Amino acid sequence: MYKALIRPILFSFDPEKVHHFTFSLIKNLSKIPGISALLKTLYKVEDPRLERQLFGLTFKNPVGLAAGFDKNAVLYNELAHFGFGFIEIGTVTPKAQGGNPKKRLFRLKDDKGIINRMGFNNNGLETAIKQLKKNKGHLIIGGNIGKNTQTTPENYTADYLECFNALHPYVDYFVLNVSCPNVGSHAKLNDKDYLIELIQTVQKANNTFSQQKPILLKIAPDLNDTQLDEIIELVMQTNLDGVIASNTSTDRKDLKASESRLQEIGNGGLSGQPIKNKSTRVISYLSEKSNKAFPIIGVGGIHSAKDALEKINAGADLVQVYTGFIYEGPQLIKDINKALLNR
Repeated sequence: MYKALIRPILFSFDPEKVHHFTFSLIKNLSKIPGISALLKTLYKVEDPRLERQLFGLTFKNPVGLAAGFDKNAVLYNELAHFGFGFIEIGTVTPKAQGGNPKKRLFRLKDDKGIINRMGFNNNGLETAIKQLKKNKGHLIIGGNIGKNTQTTPENYTADYLECFNALHPYVDYFVLNVSCPNVGSHAKLNDKDYLIELIQTVQKANNTFSQQKPILLKIAPDLNDTQLDEIIELVMQTNLDGVIASNTSTDRKDLKASESRLQEIGNGGLSGQPIKNKSTRVISYLSEKSNKAFPIIGVGGIHSAKDALEKINAGADLVQVYTGFIYEGPQLIKDINKALLNR
């Protein structure tokens, strides 16, 4: 029903406006008695065989929603009814910021992809905490954190640290987002020495809490083998809890979209089916080269159960969807979990 009836209507409007409309729709529908129960019946697959033990956490199933969808932690309780095993909120920055100028979100329908240059638009740390206090405990929540766009390089670590300390009581794991191509991150966030400094500073803060939270690093899909070797060294050197592979891509090769359309859109991060193979390659390389030394969450181009199984067979312990959720609808989560049970 979603792809035949709902998606064509939604896709006839501006993507960002549709995003906000959909949020309001799900929020309001969930207030109607019986709707949440109906959604659970339609989409949730509950089976102990789907459980995954990772980072000291128990995931009800290995299918999560990637960061960027519920930036401000306003819909995670309602989204839990669609069958996700975990949801990652954010990217959260210390201060609220509007992000990049609109238009900044574009569909590539023929490619089943999206290009965005949102720029970490979010309502800031205080708003996220206010929303996370409403957590009904349905599933695991990850906190994806970043720096404000206007923050100067010498204060990058302070931004991450502020988010980490404040969100610590309210999320189950953390993701250091250092690979988004849309926030003017400068070269510093790609420098291995700086990343070691950042990770170790956050880990030191983690140790001040009675219960430590897992810390992961989100990396780009465009890294070459030498850069991926550095990521492996980085993870081993810092004892990082894991890696999310991958973020959006800046590569525009082999797209069905015309060159004129791509020029009209301009810069931004590409997600969806066009980056499926790139992200799977990164997962496979990290897993094989490190001899499966650390957990990997696989994300990028998952539009079917087959796509998710490819990620898992390549070495991913968990998977996340975002663009695939938009194109395929909530049935995708159910299909993946059913396929995992049937394999």
